[in-house]
Amino acid sequence: MSAKAPHDKNSSSVAENLRPLLFEAAWEVCQKIGGIYTVIRSKVPEIMSTWGQRYCLLGPYNPEVSPLEFEETELDGPLAPVIAKMREKGFVVHTGYWLVTGRPRVILFEYKQFESRLPEIRKMMQDHHGIPVAPEDSLTSEVALFGWVLTEFYTMLNDLKSLKNPVIAHFHEWMSATAIPELRRRGNRAGIVFTTHATMLGRYLAMNNPEFYTHMTGIDWQAQSHHFNIMGPVMIERAAAHGAHVFTTVSKVTGRECEALLDRAPDVLLPNGLNLRRFVAMHEFQNLHRSYKEKIHQFVMAHFFPSYTFDLDNTLYFFTAGRYEYRNKGFDMTLEAMARLNYRIKLSGLNRTVVFFLITRQAYKSASAEVFRRQAMLEEMHGACESIKDSLGSRLLMAAAKGHIPEYETLVDETSRMRLRRIMHAWPSSVLPPFVTHDLVNDDEVLQKIRACKLINRPDDPVKVIYYPEFVSTSDGLLGIEYDNFVRGCHLGIFPSYYEPWGYTPLECVACGVPAVTSDLSGFGSYLNRCMPDWAERGLYVAPRRDKTEDESVNELTGWLYNFAQMDRRERISLRNKVERSSDEFDWHNLGRNYTEAYETVCRRAGF
Repeated sequence: MSAKAPHDKNSSSVAENLRPLLFEAAWEVCQKIGGIYTVIRSKVPEIMSTWGQRYCLLGPYNPEVSPLEFEETELDGPLAPVIAKMREKGFVVHTGYWLVTGRPRVILFEYKQFESRLPEIRKMMQDHHGIPVAPEDSLTSEVALFGWVLTEFYTMLNDLKSLKNPVIAHFHEWMSATAIPELRRRGNRAGIVFTTHATMLGRYLAMNNPEFYTHMTGIDWQAQSHHFNIMGPVMIERAAAHGAHVFTTVSKVTGRECEALLDRAPDVLLPNGLNLRRFVAMHEFQNLHRSYKEKIHQFVMAHFFPSYTFDLDNTLYFFTAGRYEYRNKGFDMTLEAMARLNYRIKLSGLNRTVVFFLITRQAYKSASAEVFRRQAMLEEMHGACESIKDSLGSRLLMAAAKGHIPEYETLVDETSRMRLRRIMHAWPSSVLPPFVTHDLVNDDEVLQKIRACKLINRPDDPVKVIYYPEFVSTSDGLLGIEYDNFVRGCHLGIFPSYYEPWGYTPLECVACGVPAVTSDLSGFGSYLNRCMPDWAERGLYVAPRRDKTEDESVNELTGWLYNFAQMDRRERISLRNKVERSSDEFDWHNLGRNYTEAYETVCRRAGF
């Protein structure tokens, strides 16, 4: 039975109670942890347009964050008897709607109430499936509990005699997939789809093995899983991949990894898209760029100008962002390229300043006192200037009406002039601008690389560095704007990842009309090479890493960055226009067809 849209005229004759129900389970439903949250949340409108009320999300209930994203209410229809039965058996079940575009139905489970049953659940997983869950492994234990609750939900759904609809059970990542092997063992009728967005072992190996891609096919997965102490998660992932009727992943890059490390090639690829309606006013992106660039100007003036000044009209804003995985996210390569770009611009005499932001999240004690002081002083200077401007305007109008143009001293009162002089006197600083905005708990690889490359914000260095170990938001206390708007204000995003199953950060740049760098080792870069080989004409750059030495890759990236830095304003506007025209290619309206293929395949294989 095909999974047609509920209002599709071609399927209107199909009785509603015979059409499949789609359940999608993920650890990040109604709680933002990583990229899977963005995947699921952003595709909800497209899925809802096809499945409507036959679609429901399943996730763990987190009392700290779930209530902020979730409107709790009772659900009617075929799910009501199952929810009632679970509650009768003592399960705490929250039902309602996710407060995102599309408002999908959601069921959240309080799995921690069954912690006393963990010993028997661990034994069941070991005895039935050979999956070890160590008592000291708190995360895998939580995942096992959540999976057991999902197993009970699908079992009760399977036993519900009044339910005639076939059921599709889609699981994302190992953290929601512990139910899969037990459901297959019990002979559950649900058609099962499993999507891995990265392999556990692959992520660990890539962080620690510079020859990961070269030697991937010869890796002893058992020995390496023991080495990294991740045997439980790896075994869950393998059992889910082999237990699913349809196994999927997000890119060809990760597909090769799955084949090597999980011993199963994916049946369908599900590239990640975006809901471009979230990025409003797509055709106003030039105005938005100019507006938010001014916000970044304010931060940069406060950060650098007490020490020395430079021409903001000749300044470019580059950035990289992502979870702190120094090598996997390409932070090492990007910083090395910044150092070489610094040397090249200096050598050529190009009249250009590049301010590079590296944004991630690391443990810190507090924001730097010096950075706060500079920001506060600029804010005070801004207030003084605004006060003078307001009084000057009214006095100038009065003088002009009387027929003469007055001197500055007669327009600005002595108190305002003294206030501004005091601020200006305290403004200069004899120390270099900080290259990190917060006092980190530990010295990390980024700081070590910045020092090694001597990117310490000297006056004669055209490339300046700001290491920002907190995700940008309006409440971060420093930049004070939302991440999307920060991206809009920048000129270029740089993400030459070594290990990146997909890569949302360059895609978010595209959605904001900002040129971006990715790599051929990322899922997104692989997708561009395969489906959009004219990426250079679209304002994008795929850094070559697969068949290059690291030095060669850095040199090629540096050359592209230097060429970008040489562009004038008109050329950069033209490049942003090309990026904006390409953005629709990555909307879920286009990429959602891959999910349709996966669901139609599982219906055939499960015999619906």
